[in-house]
Amino acid sequence: MKAFKFRWLAFLVALISLGFTACSDDDDSKDLPENGTESQYHFDLFLTVGKHGGMSSKNTTVVNSVDKLTADKGIITIKGEGTELGDYSMESISKGKYYYQIPSSNDRFVKYQIEDNQIWEIASSPFKANTYKVRSYTHAWIDDNTLVIMAANGDASQIIWSKLNTDNMSILSEGTLDIPLPESEIAGEETRKFTTSGILTYNKKAGKLFYFYYGKNGISGRGGKTTTKFYTAVLNPTTLAVESNKRNSLADEMAGSAYGELMQDCVTYDEAGNLYLAATIIKDEMEEGHLLRIKNGETDFDTTYEGYPNADGKLLTIQYLGNGKALAYARDDASGTMIDSYSHYYSIIDLATGKRERLSYGGKELAYSGGRFSQRSVVFNEKAYIGVNTEADANAIIYIYDTKSGTVEKGAEVAGEFYFDMIRVMEND
Repeated sequence: MKAFKFRWLAFLVALISLGFTACSDDDDSKDLPENGTESQYHFDLFLTVGKHGGMSSKNTTVVNSVDKLTADKGIITIKGEGTELGDYSMESISKGKYYYQIPSSNDRFVKYQIEDNQIWEIASSPFKANTYKVRSYTHAWIDDNTLVIMAANGDASQIIWSKLNTDNMSILSEGTLDIPLPESEIAGEETRKFTTSGILTYNKKAGKLFYFYYGKNGISGRGGKTTTKFYTAVLNPTTLAVESNKRNSLADEMAGSAYGELMQDCVTYDEAGNLYLAATIIKDEMEEGHLLRIKNGETDFDTTYEGYPNADGKLLTIQYLGNGKALAYARDDASGTMIDSYSHYYSIIDLATGKRERLSYGGKELAYSGGRFSQRSVVFNEKAYIGVNTEADANAIIYIYDTKSGTVEKGAEVAGEFYFDMIRVMEND
């Protein structure tokens, strides 16, 4: 959002500290509820003090739980209300009433609930043979209480996995994927590491896990330079045996490859079980967005399909809206490529044709939004709630898109002295 003087930020942090109870020490709609009335659910809004949170940020992040996001909610703030995350990360897995993650202690799997301005740890399980780091993993739900966590191991020479029973967070099984480091495609470079997390997803209709990954040279920060186009490994969800492992020829990297989908949605599915993946081609050190498809029953990408033609920059997130349409969050490189540039925008994509239209309200396209690492949109009960953080508006504004009619209404606002990063929809008790 907008910049503020240090004294003002310090004052806000002080207000937060006084107003909150401290944290306890102790498909495919993804992980969202599939039905039910709004009264059975609430929205958790993640707001940060100082600068945008997420993706390794150390800034104070606070969650405000609200019952609705329509205009009559007014301006949502975290001043004197909400739950400070503390040692927990904004990047997390959510399903039903609970959040799941690896906390900053890097020692266990945790299940917790945000309620009554507190974080309640429900269950946890210490690591066994396979160990993981906060934010650096990917995940997939096989059923309502079976969760698979996957990431590169400590030296990124292998891909490890753990299967959890989320009722009590016990480790059901764990192992290592039977895939080799891919050979470098760049002359003079050697593949020494796997990408940190990759993207893992479960196609319910196909009954298969899909894991997307690539290789890096291991030189300099974050694993160094990418040395291969990304691969698709198809896995047996019971044993995690590798049934297929193919290099794609259409794009270089997947969106979200370092952090999985802990914050941003990079994979979505339509009613037929076709898988769509946000991906990138690197051209002259610029990132060009692409939307790829694997048809239900297939193990590789459809070479005849492009769901995001004529990209003007990186495609960041993709969410299915129903009726063959998807919501995309992308960047226009001509308007800025820095992390917090006001160059990001929402559009509605016709998945059959790739035709897209910028999200509009009152006959006018919404202005560019700031925040590359954000997921201010959620699709629930035939509506998409879409947070827009423009340079001109004092507050962030939530717009509500009706997935049936295509109409857009203006919803609640989020106080502009805070950085609005994420929405999750959660069950009530």
